[in-house]
Amino acid sequence: MKKILVKSVKGYQRWISPILPPACRYYPTCSNYMIQAIQKHGATKGIAMGTARILRCHPFCEPGYDLVPEKFSLRRNWERPED
Repeated sequence: MKKILVKSVKGYQRWISPILPPACRYYPTCSNYMIQAIQKHGATKGIAMGTARILRCHPFCEPGYDLVPEKFSLRRNWERPED
């Protein structure tokens, strides 16, 4: 199941994303976040985390780093990577 979900997100990245204007305000992008969340936390939790991230990504949010956390969470990961 994880492979199918990851392939569908990669299909989106290859075929749909290039025709849309860049809009993600976080690093990594929302689609990359979804792939990482699925790989790290499994299909169900990964989709939930990716969906929560997409809902957080809007023009009024504070942009920045939002890496996939080690423990499952639907909230933004406020930890900053080391410089």
